Amino acid sequence: MLERWAPGLVTLRHYERGWLRFDLVAGVVLAAILVPQGMAYAELAGLPSVTGLYTTIACLVAYAVFGPSKVLVLGPDSSVSPLILASITPLIVVGDPGSAIALAGMLAVLVGLIEIGLGVAKLGFVADLLSSEVRVGYLNGLAITIIVGQLPKLFGFSTDADGFVDEVRAFVDGLGGRNTATLVTGLAVLVVLLVLPRLTTRIPAVLVAVVGVTIASAVLDLAADGVDTVGTLPQGFPTPSLPWTDASDVLALAVGAIGITLVSLTDTIATSSSFAARRGDEVDADAEMVGVGAANVAAGFFQGFAVSVSGSRTAVADQSGARSQVTGLVGAGLVALLLLVFNGLLADLPQAALAAVVIGAALSLMDVAAVVRFARLRRSSLVISLVASAGVVFLGVLQGIVVAIVLAILLFFRRNWWPHGEVLGEVPDVGGWHSLSVYPDARQVEGIVVFRWEAPLFFANAGQFRDQVRALVRESEPDFVVLQCEAVTDIDVTAAEVLKDLDEELNAKGVHLAFVELRDRLRDLIVRYELQTTLQAEHFFPSVEVAVRELDAERS
Repeated sequence: MLERWAPGLVTLRHYERGWLRFDLVAGVVLAAILVPQGMAYAELAGLPSVTGLYTTIACLVAYAVFGPSKVLVLGPDSSVSPLILASITPLIVVGDPGSAIALAGMLAVLVGLIEIGLGVAKLGFVADLLSSEVRVGYLNGLAITIIVGQLPKLFGFSTDADGFVDEVRAFVDGLGGRNTATLVTGLAVLVVLLVLPRLTTRIPAVLVAVVGVTIASAVLDLAADGVDTVGTLPQGFPTPSLPWTDASDVLALAVGAIGITLVSLTDTIATSSSFAARRGDEVDADAEMVGVGAANVAAGFFQGFAVSVSGSRTAVADQSGARSQVTGLVGAGLVALLLLVFNGLLADLPQAALAAVVIGAALSLMDVAAVVRFARLRRSSLVISLVASAGVVFLGVLQGIVVAIVLAILLFFRRNWWPHGEVLGEVPDVGGWHSLSVYPDARQVEGIVVFRWEAPLFFANAGQFRDQVRALVRESEPDFVVLQCEAVTDIDVTAAEVLKDLDEELNAKGVHLAFVELRDRLRDLIVRYELQTTLQAEHFFPSVEVAVRELDAERS
């Protein structure tokens, strides 16, 4: 039971003493980037920066207990924070500064419960719902939205706009009120974040940028030049409490919780698989769901917000020699120490530096190379990716994830509703029977058409199947239509009726259906649907070669 529900504790029980020095070093390095990123992503979610630190501590401790991975690092995430902002903004009570924190906490608990439920029900495959092109499009659109939203903060002024177009217009209109000192500070941090990783990966760029700009801000007294700073953080750590505002908010937050779950779990499984492969471990997607879900619930109970796995922070921990989740516990302990004892340490950190951290993270979300690859490989994938991006940019982050999900579902149904059917011919030089669209000179046998159907045969595409076979019969006037069934994994009741009627219709014209490479399961379904009285058993063949040879002999 302990191994199933709290795998992290099992790892800690078998902890090897030799791991400790590696985990301590990795934990210190990790803490250095947890603090600025946690604060930056909290503000991206529309919350006080200190809530990012509360979130970081709670989720790291919870995952260390309930998470199965030895190296994954959870925390506030640039791809999740905009969804949090979009979910809670319509529900925030004006004049009540605590309502946003409560709503974000409630959202985190909902996300956690959904993820735990999916894990317990062994529905890990849900993480695969977003296809690659949809996910790339969503993240590209998200990156554009984040950057535009952070530009005013980087330039030292604020805007009050809703929607991408309005935000761009407000930014352009507000450029006259920019603060030069703030802009220079933010750009300096952004340059470090973008350039230093190209020179070395041994030193975290975020650490260098944040420490450097904080010292510069204190020495040069940038606050006197109008540069906004973080200020002294509230001392201490919140006591656990159930985040609650109103029962009606739960339903309103549910859509956002589903979107966050999909984005979070897609990242989680992809990152977990990647790092597990390096270490020779195996990934249990269901256990990961439970672990990440527990981390979200814990964050919600400590005035935090929804979290996800961070590929960049996990890479830092891995490169620093992390051996177990003790790395995360060390990082959480150092963040807690900052809040309890050194809460004024980052008082001079400029807000523009946090904006630069967010913009740097947004740029890392973008994958232009993937879009170029889609354009080269498959035009439909390019269109889907661009539509997903446009949905996020012009409809909003929350609406954009809905667009992305709908696109993923439509993509699945389209490929099964309108599957690809191919007429085959023999290619002696290559061997076997191949598509005429690829080998137009392939040999065909007179009176026999070999047709490959490349999808399960079910109610949504049975009509397409019937129409394509009819068209082949009108065009070629064969005696036999040989159906190559290697890709047909299922036949439902509606498709069985269509197949029966089609066979009777063709038989009346002197044309007969033959079946090749029919799976045993499909043979059983044919018997169950009572099609054996119509479809002739002697017209079932193990291969196209056998079918063509025997049917040609039968014609003769």
